Amino acid sequence: MKKKGIAFKLIVSIMTGISLIFILIFGYNYLFSRRIILKNVEESAKNLAIATTNQIDKVLLSMQEATENLARFLEHTSFDDKEQILNIIQSLVEHNPEIYGSTIAFEPYAFDKKSFYFAPYYYKSDGEIKFTYLGGEGYNYFYWTWYQIPKELNHPVWSEPYYDEGGGNIIMSTYSVPFYKSISGKKQFLGILTADISLTWLQEIVSSIKIYKSGYAFLISRHGIVVTHPFKELIMNETLFSVAEARGDAQLREIGRDMIKGKFGFVPFQSIVTGRDCWMAYRPIPSSGWSLGVIFPQDELLTDIVNLNKTVIFLGGIGFLLLMIIIVLIAGSITRPLRILAGATKDISKGNLDIESPRIKSKDEVGKLAESLDYMKSSLKQYIKDLTETTAAKERIESELNIAREIQMSILPKIFPPFPQRSEFDIYATIEPAKEVGGDFYDFFFIDEDLLCFVIGDVSGKGVPASLFMAVTKTLLKASATKDLRPDEIILKINDELSQDNESCMFVTLFFGIFNAKTGEILFTNAGHNPPLLVKKGEKPAYLDQSGGVAVGAVEGMSFKTEKMNLEPGEYLFMYTDGVTEATNKAEELFSEDRLKAEISIIQKEPIQSLVSEIMKKITSFSQGMPQADDITMMVLKFHGQSSKNVSDSN
Repeated sequence: MKKKGIAFKLIVSIMTGISLIFILIFGYNYLFSRRIILKNVEESAKNLAIATTNQIDKVLLSMQEATENLARFLEHTSFDDKEQILNIIQSLVEHNPEIYGSTIAFEPYAFDKKSFYFAPYYYKSDGEIKFTYLGGEGYNYFYWTWYQIPKELNHPVWSEPYYDEGGGNIIMSTYSVPFYKSISGKKQFLGILTADISLTWLQEIVSSIKIYKSGYAFLISRHGIVVTHPFKELIMNETLFSVAEARGDAQLREIGRDMIKGKFGFVPFQSIVTGRDCWMAYRPIPSSGWSLGVIFPQDELLTDIVNLNKTVIFLGGIGFLLLMIIIVLIAGSITRPLRILAGATKDISKGNLDIESPRIKSKDEVGKLAESLDYMKSSLKQYIKDLTETTAAKERIESELNIAREIQMSILPKIFPPFPQRSEFDIYATIEPAKEVGGDFYDFFFIDEDLLCFVIGDVSGKGVPASLFMAVTKTLLKASATKDLRPDEIILKINDELSQDNESCMFVTLFFGIFNAKTGEILFTNAGHNPPLLVKKGEKPAYLDQSGGVAVGAVEGMSFKTEKMNLEPGEYLFMYTDGVTEATNKAEELFSEDRLKAEISIIQKEPIQSLVSEIMKKITSFSQGMPQADDITMMVLKFHGQSSKNVSDSN
């Protein structure tokens, strides 16, 4: 087996022994035995829960029947005789051993026109029937739940367990039955007939259930209040849900929901008393809406099967011991070279690539692993060398690009308002490059006291070449713009300069204008650029003539055209690059000229800085996180008109 693989050696040696010894003996024996025991336990648990709930339900139903019959009797009886009422209540308590106490609680002045309260109460104490009157400032029974709820619902109700201070002075639950009289043909509510049951009786029944050594039963009310339980401190102080919350037990919370919904179940459970794994059967008590839970300790149920499994495990241990001797002999020849390789790998992981590779003579997978380790070591050396050089070059390029971005941004006007002393107009611009540096730009400057040159442009391409072409264009524009030349003449000079020796055939689209700050007149040339939006007072935004000229810098000797327009006070020109209208979302839809015009029409009365900011937000929202594909540049020129001060100065 010297040349066989590791997988072959381990599968033949280990799996044969485990399959014969462990799976055939222990697995089958344990699973089959456990399945039979759990099936019998589930059946026994259901039967015990049914028997107990039927026992409780039988008593409660007899109480309900007696109380309801008496209520119907009251509805057909006059209440002139006080002694008769007392005898009725006393008789109900005497002849029903399960009833702790009873009262007939009347509405105010319903029994006696002079008595606001009338609720005679008979109850059992120390083996005797005792009597008292309920009602008064210290016990206003009209506001107790046993009185209010059946009155509002118009049908009998079992109350939640409570401590009846002033009544029986014990923990009890009350079955309340409303009774009525027909007065002048109308049904009128007169009061509540009650039958109280002491929880001591229920606790005795439930606590009598014993399952093995640590099994027990408990009872909860329809709202989950613990009515009986081996832990006395839980009774009437906790609900099943508060216990689940304190223990962080989501399963107990789910069981509680099923129990208060009146469902049946048999589920695995962790005992609140012992903390050990158990099985729990639960079943509702139909008459009261309460629910009984019966706990079966799992370890005690499976005692027999556990003892059997100990014997099986002992026998299996002997087999495992024999198998282990075989495994050690075989694994020794395999793991020894692997340990040597592991030590070498650990040194390599610490960066020691000059360590001598271990010599493995075998030709199986371990030998091939040793060869691969030696190859990995030499490859890793070369990779680290290449990565170091690449990282250094990348960091140098990123540093240079950051410097280029700072230089590019520094040559664009970025202080607004740029001419605070001029109130005749306002101008604002912003730029967001798609890369570290971009080809979009804008600029504005005075060529005499009243003539303002402004330009927005977009260079073909992106990155460093576009930024350099942009810088040259901006420099030529500022150098060529004079008040003696029309816009088309200025653009012509720039086109001829840029076209010379332009081997890369780069070009730039421009919208260039000369603005008269006194009159609002604009002379402009569109050199292949997106048409600006003109926003007039009282009108919807509209694009200028779409017939722009050719781009600048591609071909020498091209002709351009100067056009003229006038801005009235309050009107403005919105200029932009194609990065605005060609922004895309995940569905590959364009922001588009129509969407831009629609958005501006909504916010056209905003200050120009706010207007530009809002459009940028709209573009960002529309893009849905898609990466920016092109530079985004916007510029707005707004004419306010000549102020009164300027008019007087000119006069």
